[in-house]
Amino acid sequence: MRRWHVIALALLGVFALACEEGTGAADPKPTGSSKSYPSSMAALGDSITAGFASCFALIACERRSWSTGSDAAVDSHYRRIRDANAAIKGKAYNYADSGAEAADLAGQANKAVAAKVQYVTVLIGANDACAATAEGMTPVATFRKRVDAGLARLKRGLPKARVLVVSIPDLYRLWEVGHEDAKAVRAWNGGICPSLLARPTSTAAADENRRRQVDRRIDAYNDALADACRAYGKRCRWDGGEAHSVRFDLELVNRIDYFHPSTEGQAMLAKVSYPGRFTW
Repeated sequence: MRRWHVIALALLGVFALACEEGTGAADPKPTGSSKSYPSSMAALGDSITAGFASCFALIACERRSWSTGSDAAVDSHYRRIRDANAAIKGKAYNYADSGAEAADLAGQANKAVAAKVQYVTVLIGANDACAATAEGMTPVATFRKRVDAGLARLKRGLPKARVLVVSIPDLYRLWEVGHEDAKAVRAWNGGICPSLLARPTSTAAADENRRRQVDRRIDAYNDALADACRAYGKRCRWDGGEAHSVRFDLELVNRIDYFHPSTEGQAMLAKVSYPGRFTW
């Protein structure tokens, strides 16, 4: 995320490893006519969708993105669609950016419009919640306005494209499963998502109230995302909160920052968010 990953990059960049093609088993091939599947796609969002830290270093690793990744270990939306429609090969564009907030969505949407894609995934909001303080989180009304602006750009520029809006993962769950893990706590003390993860071992009422405030804000963001997709019309599909509902453990986050999804975490996001048949 923008507020902390630059420092981490400077400290750990020397350990960067090249992302290698995975060997994980894919789900069964899709069925149905290839004509029902898109022939191009774009991913919009933040460091989660950019695959940040999924290649064992604090860098973006788009090959392991749940949306557009090519790594078999993740079995992304792109790979699943490619199994059904070979025409999409080489036409998956990742415009997600580490540190992006809802305010950046319209700019990313412009790139998707320029690429003339037929399918767009949107996962945004974690950075709006991960402010320096709970009071610094993006207000819900402002968040909704910015999401609407991004979706409106897609609707104007790509009226026939299908859009999938994915819920923000349960960050409070991350604190629950990691606050007693010494390595996770050490990583979080470096300044990761301070609105939620500052003083992660504290049991003081003020700290628990702060965490619950972030938790409630993410729930409100997800409600706003669902409403924005509904307002968009029939060409937008909401994931139904599936990504947020994942009861993950530390195996689904990387072992450097203990925040961003690991390869396994990216695979889980791909699995729960994939819409299956492209009939909307």
